[in-house]
Amino acid sequence: MKNVTDSFVSLDHWPSAGSFGVNTDILATNPINLSVVLGVLIFFGKGVLSDLLDNRKQRILTTIRNSEELRERAVEQLEKARARLRKMQIEADHFRVNKYSDMEQEKLNSINLTYKTLEQSENHKNETIYFEQQRAIYQVRQRVLQQALQGALRTIQSSLTNELHLRIISANIILLEAMNEKEITD
Repeated sequence: MKNVTDSFVSLDHWPSAGSFGVNTDILATNPINLSVVLGVLIFFGKGVLSDLLDNRKQRILTTIRNSEELRERAVEQLEKARARLRKMQIEADHFRVNKYSDMEQEKLNSINLTYKTLEQSENHKNETIYFEQQRAIYQVRQRVLQQALQGALRTIQSSLTNELHLRIISANIILLEAMNEKEITD
C-alpha cells in the first residue's frame, strides 16, 4: 500500500513544494485520471443522455407511425387501383375488339402510378428514419463532448492554484528562453 501512495505523491521530485507533490510518472497517473474522468462522465451524463435518447426515440417512433400511415394510404390506393383494374378487365372483355390496346395502356399506367406512389412512400419513410437516426447520433455526440469539456474545465479550474499556476508559467518561460537561445545559436 505504501508503494501505491508513493506513486501518487512523491516529494522527492519537488523539494520546494513542501507537503504537496505531483507525480510525473505518466504510466502511473493516466489510468487513474482516465477512470476518474470516465466515472464523472458516466455519473453525470447518463441521465441527460437517457432523456435525450428517449426524446429522440419518441420522435423517431412518431415519424415511423406517420410513415406507416402514408404506407397504409398507399396500400389503400393500390387496392383501389386493383379494383379499378378488375373493373377495367371486365370492360375490356366487352370492348376487346376495338379498345384492347387503349385499355391495356391505361391499366399499365394505373399500376405503374400506384407502384411508384408506394415506392416513393417507402423511400420517404426510410429516408426519414435514417435522417432522424443521424440527427440523434449527432446531437448525442455534441452533448457528450460538451459535457466532457465542461467537466474537464471544472476539474482544471478547481485544481489550479495560484502557486501552481505561477510555477507553470515560470517553467514555460524558462523553456521558451532556452528554445529561443537554441534558435539563436543555430
